[in-house]
Amino acid sequence: MWEWLVAALTLACGAVVWLAAALVRTRRRYRAVLAEQGRLLERERDGAARAAVDAERARIAAELHDIVSHNVSLMVVQAGAAREVLPTMPGEAETALRAVEAAGRDAMTELRHLLGLLAPSPDGDDDGHGAGLAPQPGLGQLGALADRIAFAGLPVEVRISGEPRPVPAGIDVTAYRIVQEALTNALKHGEAARAEVSVRYTDQYLRVEVLNSGPSVLTGATRRPRPDGERTAGGSGRGLIGLRERVAVYGGDLDARRRLGGGYRVRARIPLERP
Repeated sequence: MWEWLVAALTLACGAVVWLAAALVRTRRRYRAVLAEQGRLLERERDGAARAAVDAERARIAAELHDIVSHNVSLMVVQAGAAREVLPTMPGEAETALRAVEAAGRDAMTELRHLLGLLAPSPDGDDDGHGAGLAPQPGLGQLGALADRIAFAGLPVEVRISGEPRPVPAGIDVTAYRIVQEALTNALKHGEAARAEVSVRYTDQYLRVEVLNSGPSVLTGATRRPRPDGERTAGGSGRGLIGLRERVAVYGGDLDARRRLGGGYRVRARIPLERP
């Protein structure tokens, strides 16, 4: 009897020891799994943070390129025109210099707007920060853009088809930047005699097309000497890459290529409803 009780007690103690050891092993494995999950989550958070920073840097670079490239190009063209006519037509030179001043002011306004969005409010109230800044440009400003380009020497015709209607702010800015980039490059790099801008509203898409009648280099692959021996500043291709990225964000597509008859065509199709 006593031997049976001792054996049973020994067996019970052994079972308790085994269960305790199993519990310890289970807890260790559980802690190891939690630690691994924590490392994976931390790595995923770091990757997401890096991706967000890269995306934001790319967006800021695109905005700065659009602002600086367009306005500085206009300033260079107008300053060159003023220098050419200054000895013989001082009135025309003054008009060109006023255009340089206006382009500089426009650049400062847009840069101030961009920096106002990036910089935090000193008092921590971001809702009202930058409230007095001008809004981002959109399709409603195409007329003013065409006038600036035409005054710089490239006549522009703007055609709107379909039923114009409000579009999301991001698409509105993207469409404007497409036209701005294409016209700026036609003016800066090409020998275009004229340009045509077409904006078409459909039920599902916003279509934007810019044509110019002479050879143009949107990617900056070719540099053409100016009559006075100076050379235009060649692009690095950032403008075209930036346009494709802007359009791709909204599920659209962009095509930019030389025309068989000369000149350049930039065509974009942007869905008005996200897929």
